[in-house]
Amino acid sequence: MTISHGADTLAIVPPSRLSLQRAIWRWHFYAGLLCVPFMILLAVTGSLYLFKDEINHTLFAYRTVVANPGTPALSPEELVDKALEGRPEAAATAYAEPADATSSAKVTYRDDSGKYYVYLDPYSGAVLDTLRADREPMWLIKKIHSLELFGTFTNRLIEAVGGFALILVITGIYLWWPRGQSGGVVTVRGTPARRVWWRDLHAVTGAFAGLVIFFLAASGLPWAGFWGKQLNGFATQAGLGYPTQLWDNTPTSTVPLQDVVSKAGWTVENSPVPQSALPYTHAIGLDRAVAVARGLGIAPGFEMALPTEENGVYTAAIFPDDLSKERTIHIDQYSGRPIVDLKFGDFGGVAKAIEFGINVHQGQQWGLANQLVMLATCLAVVLASVSGVMMWWKRRPTGKLGVPPYPSDSRVYRGLWIVAIAVGLAFPVTGLAIMVMVALDLLVIRTVPPLRRAFG
Repeated sequence: MTISHGADTLAIVPPSRLSLQRAIWRWHFYAGLLCVPFMILLAVTGSLYLFKDEINHTLFAYRTVVANPGTPALSPEELVDKALEGRPEAAATAYAEPADATSSAKVTYRDDSGKYYVYLDPYSGAVLDTLRADREPMWLIKKIHSLELFGTFTNRLIEAVGGFALILVITGIYLWWPRGQSGGVVTVRGTPARRVWWRDLHAVTGAFAGLVIFFLAASGLPWAGFWGKQLNGFATQAGLGYPTQLWDNTPTSTVPLQDVVSKAGWTVENSPVPQSALPYTHAIGLDRAVAVARGLGIAPGFEMALPTEENGVYTAAIFPDDLSKERTIHIDQYSGRPIVDLKFGDFGGVAKAIEFGINVHQGQQWGLANQLVMLATCLAVVLASVSGVMMWWKRRPTGKLGVPPYPSDSRVYRGLWIVAIAVGLAFPVTGLAIMVMVALDLLVIRTVPPLRRAFG
């Protein structure tokens, strides 16, 4: 039997359990050390994105809100013409309907310098604001959240962090689990001057918010560049995503939906945009395309992507808070016939579950209550991260990093390798990172004396 002081409690622990506890503690430490800055970044940017509509309608109300609604509204084609006035080199690529009587309309255009958004008063046609699409605040926050703004490598780092977050929650719950102690389970002992206060704050925060943190990590992984794409492809091929048979009787392009609309749902973002059928006669125009979409009952506030090729289509798409109203309609630009009309109810089981998880993740499913729960969880992530760093700082010996000790029974690492392989099969990017971490710990840090002392 061995006396353990690892969690600031005095407990009699069998050697086998102590070895496992030390191994998990060491793994939890390494995962936390790697993830802390990213977890804080995710929490802060995620908190802001939860309230994107509120931010847009207050800080940026000058371009999103019409102060004095009039009647009648200008037609979509008239609004596009207003947006392109004085820009002979520009080509409109999309038109977004006002969501309600007090919302602005939005026209997207491209020119040689990039893509731009023009916000307009739908009644007078006055331009409220124009900005580059890649400088729109909520777009920037979302891209920073995923680190996609900085390239593929950093986006893969966030994907690995998402998998590590799952491990942090599981290992954290194991380390928190009461084993005869009373303090640090639901209460915080001591004062901030003592390490035990930070340890308890870290443990209690993680324990109470752990399940929601786990949910946030799990529901965020479908967006991951590698794993999410594989899952999306599997769901589609297995008939559990969007119904591919809707495309069976129409020619399709190689352009995915996410390339033609500003926002595409997870399920359909990689679905191919169809092509208009022969013969190519007189195009129906934007006004009629919008009327067709309205006539089919699409929810207000939808975006209409304009065809850019002779065989292109009009694409109406909306992904609102209410999942039941999620819809994508591809319209032949000559006949006005809806080629593909895809509703949320047409999705397979996996797609519906993931879309629901994403909706909750973004605080959209149950209104303000959903937003506040997610915000509280983001704050808990920051608190757990800061308290984890503080308790490590107070525990570390002078001149050392203060890494938790190696397990006395090296056989425990066999189990960790099995876990690493299993995680690698489920989440390849995270699994690769785990295997590198464990290999460095066993083959480098443990065998090089200066490193072993520093990490001891």
